[in-house]
Amino acid sequence: MSKTAGRGWLVLYLALGLIWGSSFFLIHEVLHAIPPIGMSFWRCALGALTMLVIVLLSRTKILLNLRRVLLIGAGGMFMNGIPWMLFGYAQSHVTSILASIINGATPIMTLIALMTIFRSEKVKLHVIIGILIGAVGLMIALAAWQGFGENDPLSIAALGGAIACYGIGGPYIRKYVTPLGVPNTVTSLVQLGVSTVFVLPFYLFTGPLFVGEVTTSIALAMFALGAVGSGIAYVFYYRVIAEAGSAIANTVTYITPLVAVFLGVLVLGEPLYWYEPVGAVVVILGAAISQGYLTRKARAA
Repeated sequence: MSKTAGRGWLVLYLALGLIWGSSFFLIHEVLHAIPPIGMSFWRCALGALTMLVIVLLSRTKILLNLRRVLLIGAGGMFMNGIPWMLFGYAQSHVTSILASIINGATPIMTLIALMTIFRSEKVKLHVIIGILIGAVGLMIALAAWQGFGENDPLSIAALGGAIACYGIGGPYIRKYVTPLGVPNTVTSLVQLGVSTVFVLPFYLFTGPLFVGEVTTSIALAMFALGAVGSGIAYVFYYRVIAEAGSAIANTVTYITPLVAVFLGVLVLGEPLYWYEPVGAVVVILGAAISQGYLTRKARAA
């Protein structure tokens, strides 16, 4: 279906923004009882179980071999296992608001990976301008003139490492996984399943399995983060791509910080400094420019 044929995808698009924007709030809640590595493990495991149920109910054929599993699993390391551990560690020391703003720079990091590691993106003027604007936005959000304020430098590095993983993971999947022709639901299942196996030893042997009481609310937050945010959300995402195109689907990263900031301020009571929303706007502007989104809009007009 073309994106002009109907707007049924819009509901799923908005749901995606709400689900992924809420993930920063959910991580904050889960970390009260589960350590960062444990949060990543349960998020992967619950997501994998959800995708397994979806694959079985839809009777999707699982045509896999060792080579396909390894290729898809490597993508899962970049998109799931490693960055989720890093986000968990970072959010133990910084606000969910700041984490969501840094995450908003993922499209910029993707373009940097395309130009350097994969060399599949030409160095265009609007790309360079967008990346530079996005970098300025990050510096504003981090209050660089104050020496990053009260933020732990190691946590900021962890956030940077997480979005670097996302930046590498997206192009990697397009180059090595998409050509395999494996159904999207099966791809997500393998990514999350392999990530679960990868994270498990770190979870078991690097510290306590739990750091607090797992209350009903925390258990529900973990379930929502894993089953909904890491499982069902991918089904929504692929539907939006199919009906509206990947360009529109990927702009969901522009609205997730809005949801995260709303929940961070009103629900968690986190402080919001003037430079954080300003920086977020600049980051989103830089991402839009670097992706050529504004250029396409201008040509269309």
